[in-house]
Amino acid sequence: MKTAVVLGAGGFIGSHLVKRLKKEGYRVTGADLKYPDFSKTEADEFIIGDLREISVVRNAIVDNCDELYQLAADMGGAGYIFTGEHDADVMHNSAQININVAKVATEKKVKALFYSSSACIYPEHNQIDPDNNTCAEHTAYPAHPDSEYGWEKLFSERLYLSYRRNYGLNAKVARYHNIYGPEGSWNNGKEKAPAALCRKIAQASDNGTIEIWGDGKQTRSFLFIDDCLEATTRLLRSDKTGPYNIGSEEMISINDFAKLIMKIADKNVSINNIKGPVGVRGRSSDNKLIEADLNWKPEYNLNRGTQKTFAWINAQVQNQSAHSVMQDQKG
Repeated sequence: MKTAVVLGAGGFIGSHLVKRLKKEGYRVTGADLKYPDFSKTEADEFIIGDLREISVVRNAIVDNCDELYQLAADMGGAGYIFTGEHDADVMHNSAQININVAKVATEKKVKALFYSSSACIYPEHNQIDPDNNTCAEHTAYPAHPDSEYGWEKLFSERLYLSYRRNYGLNAKVARYHNIYGPEGSWNNGKEKAPAALCRKIAQASDNGTIEIWGDGKQTRSFLFIDDCLEATTRLLRSDKTGPYNIGSEEMISINDFAKLIMKIADKNVSINNIKGPVGVRGRSSDNKLIEADLNWKPEYNLNRGTQKTFAWINAQVQNQSAHSVMQDQKG
């Protein structure tokens, strides 16, 4: 039986990845500060611990494991990443985890390691025009990310690739572009745009109003979780290294994305654009390299993936509302 280790297995992508690996017949060890929030982990072993501590990393990484996925990071949506209030924690916590993982993975002779970087590493000056942005892999340098989160991700890319060159660590790197789907953060301040918009529209009354940060003309692309996992495992099991973009090229403005969700929800809701952190004006994946090298492209379009995501978040909202009513009645 092949062995896999998922660091960050309590998070959104990590918990889904554990499920996929188990379906493929792997023995899976997961590690995180917490268990998954919305479903029981399917990992054979789950280690609760702080990966900033190298002893926890040594306990989590199995000797000679076939596949190691390093997804653990201090992260969140625009309200967490772009306010500047969490910069020191984001830089320190994630960098410390990656320094530990690179060292221990080398010591334990891990057969292949996947590191999840981010589209946030791309230069801010290439993403000023919401309709014409440049995120091809080779454009990462000269470096000028728009956040400390992006700078840490870029540092850690170089860290793993340095370990590859100097110590033979079989590290692979991919830059995720806005991964979304069911069972992700939706109401804790770390949710990203798809979940936040789904929640707001699910909570809004028909003919009500929602608030969106910025003018709503900023553009992004979003990749459904199933497509993300397929690209991730395909890269790790290939003879390629990266960095590669893992994302969608289906770009949409945030206001138009909200209107798509309204259509799915069958609600007429007004948008009130307000001041708030928004990041770069335009960002979308460039998939030319990964299509050429790994023959991968997304299977889910935004409408199909958002239908699944909205259905799950709407159920969470309804359950929360029903629980509140019950508590009021008891009170």
